[in-house]
Amino acid sequence: MTNKTAPKLGLILLMAPLLIWLFALILLPHVDMFMLSITEKVAPRVYETGLGNYGEFFAEPLYWNTYARTAIMSILTTIVTLVIAFPVSYYIAKMLRGRMKAVLFVLCLLPFWVSELVRTFGWMILLRETGIISTFLQWAGLADQPIEMLYTDATIVVGLVYTSMLFMVVPLVTTLESLDDSYIEAGYDLGGNGFTVMREIVIPHAMPGIVSGCIVVFMLSLGNYLTPILLGGKDSLWFTEQIYAQFITRFNWEQGAAFGFLLLILSSLIVWGGLKLSRQTLSETMG
Repeated sequence: MTNKTAPKLGLILLMAPLLIWLFALILLPHVDMFMLSITEKVAPRVYETGLGNYGEFFAEPLYWNTYARTAIMSILTTIVTLVIAFPVSYYIAKMLRGRMKAVLFVLCLLPFWVSELVRTFGWMILLRETGIISTFLQWAGLADQPIEMLYTDATIVVGLVYTSMLFMVVPLVTTLESLDDSYIEAGYDLGGNGFTVMREIVIPHAMPGIVSGCIVVFMLSLGNYLTPILLGGKDSLWFTEQIYAQFITRFNWEQGAAFGFLLLILSSLIVWGGLKLSRQTLSETMG
C-alpha cells in the first residue's frame, strides 16, 4: 500500500459509519416514504402510481388548515423561545463568571433529566381546573370558580417553549461566549448605548447561534406529537396527529406517507426561507 492510498483508506473507514447512518436511517426511509406516498390503492391488493394521496390532502380543508396552523404555531413557538432564551443566554455567557455560570446552565438543563411525557404531565397538573394555579387563584380571591387553562393555543405554545428551551439556549450561549468583551466595551466607548451595542455588535455576532437554535426549535415543534395532543386535547389540530391517524388509526400508510412527505417539504421550505432572510448558510449556522 502506497503512502498516498493510506490516508484515503483511513478517511473512507472513518466516514463509513456516518455514510451508512445517513443512507440507512435518513435517505433510504425518505425515498421509501415518497414511493409509498405516490402509490394509490384502487382495489384490494391492487395499486397504481399517482398523486391521488396529495390530491386528497388539498381537497379536504381540515387537512390543509391543520397543516397551515401547525406551521404558524411552530413559528410562533420559535419566536417566543428566542425572545425568552436570548436574555437568559446573554446573562449566562457574559454576565456570570465561574461557578454561578455552571449552576444556572445546569438549572436550564435540569428539566430535561426527565422524559417529555413527565414534563407534559407536570404542566397538566399545574394548569387543569383542579390544579395548583387554579386553586391558588381561588384562594387569593382572584377567581370565584375553578379555571381550566388546558386545551388552548396558549397552553400548547407554553408546553412547546418549555420543551424546546434548552435547544435554543445551548447554541446561543456557545456563540455569545466567543464574543470578545472588548468589542462590547468599544461600542460603549464610541458613544453607543445598550440598544445600539446589542443591535450592532451582539446580535450580528450571535446570528449563527440564533439561526441554529431557531432551526432546531422549529423542527422539534413542527414534528412534536405528544405535547400538542396532551395540552391541546382533541381539538389541538396538530398535523402530526393527522399523520398518526392515517398510519395507526386508519391503517392508510399511503396517505400517511404523503402527509409525512408534505411535512418534510414544509419544514425544508421554512428553514430555507429563514436562512435566506438571515443571510446565513448551513455551514455558518452549524459551524
